[in-house]
Amino acid sequence: MKHAMPLRTVAAGVALLLATAASAQEFTFDASEFEKKPFEFSGYIELKQQHMRLNQDSALYKLGYYNQPRDSIDQTTLTLKPEGKLRSGALTLNARAHLEGDWATQQFDRELRFDEFYGSYKPDPGLTLDAGKIALKWGKGYAWTTVGFVERQKDPNDPDLARQGFTMLTADFIRNFDGALRTVAFTPVLLPVSADVNHDFGGTGHLNAAAKLYLLYNDTDIDIMFLSNGSRSRRIGVDFSRNLGSNLEVHGEWARIDDTQRQVVNAAGAVTTLRQNASSSYLLGTRYLTENDATWILEYYRNGAGYDENELQSFYSYVDTAYAQFAGSGNSTLLQRAASLSRSGVSRPNPGRDYLYLRVSQKEPFDILYFTPAITLIANANDRSYSVAPEVLYTGFNNVELRARAFFLGGGKYTEFGERVNSRRLEFQARLYF
Repeated sequence: MKHAMPLRTVAAGVALLLATAASAQEFTFDASEFEKKPFEFSGYIELKQQHMRLNQDSALYKLGYYNQPRDSIDQTTLTLKPEGKLRSGALTLNARAHLEGDWATQQFDRELRFDEFYGSYKPDPGLTLDAGKIALKWGKGYAWTTVGFVERQKDPNDPDLARQGFTMLTADFIRNFDGALRTVAFTPVLLPVSADVNHDFGGTGHLNAAAKLYLLYNDTDIDIMFLSNGSRSRRIGVDFSRNLGSNLEVHGEWARIDDTQRQVVNAAGAVTTLRQNASSSYLLGTRYLTENDATWILEYYRNGAGYDENELQSFYSYVDTAYAQFAGSGNSTLLQRAASLSRSGVSRPNPGRDYLYLRVSQKEPFDILYFTPAITLIANANDRSYSVAPEVLYTGFNNVELRARAFFLGGGKYTEFGERVNSRRLEFQARLYF
């Protein structure tokens, strides 16, 4: 995180250069072009159409559709994401809203919320105070993060998607130096949790304290993070990122989380809560840009608190037992119990231990302007199940982005991706920016 040069310094430097050249040529200079506008408004509206082919033999399908069987789902989603800034001196009001309507098979849902809404006070270039609903982004990982202690989980299928924040009080203290250590930044965070505020962060009745220390040392970005014990258990983490050349970057993360637990069930339905005094998770990755503008992103993710292969297999086997009872007697008690257990862990994105992520995108192949194809692979390295997603992106229309993707899930019985609800998904997305 490099500290930006103040705008007044930039403007003065440009003016000096123009004055020096005045004897040879006449120039005009408008300093207002470098000033921040008092009000900014932007965003996009998106229309997404999806067709999902359901895997009727999978465990998660049986949990979700045992009483309403179907072989596919068509879903239309209309999303509006406006954002704006209102500035007055050292004060800025920031807002980013999310308005969504979903039309699925025989069903309509809507969601209206602010992803961010906070005030910012910057009396000095080296000090910023923020209060409100804020979406922090900690960590250097692309598809996952192990150190996002005060943020919502990423979706590895859409890691660039803006996420909803939490209500908090935070600050940034930044100092620049000469020498090997060029920048130091400290970010303290206070995050309250009650029945009405941040209730989905964890246990209520806590004022959670977190902090991040950033160092730019010898052209290496380093972060050290901490979250106190409270709504979530105590955790510490560190990450780094470094460019090894103009086209090669490497990054990594490591986190240690105290007192982790997960519920496991055997094929007979006996539930056990497994607790660890502490677990460690880490991520290693690289990003490489080739001479012909192809971008390769590769990451390995170790989820220390995740389910191992045998634990996942036992759960899927239990679902089969529960479904067999329902099919024979109409009694759904065991299925409902299994569904409750799945929501606590197994049905969440990437509940396992070891994952690989590979994404390759090619900008304008064969000189086809505004066209970018890509392919993404996410694999469970333990059971060898996977998701493969080819896609194409077209940006040839002004302020319009068109994207088409297909997801193909593969894996044997009792594997993570083999037991997902859908076996494939087709998606078309049109986004208009304003």
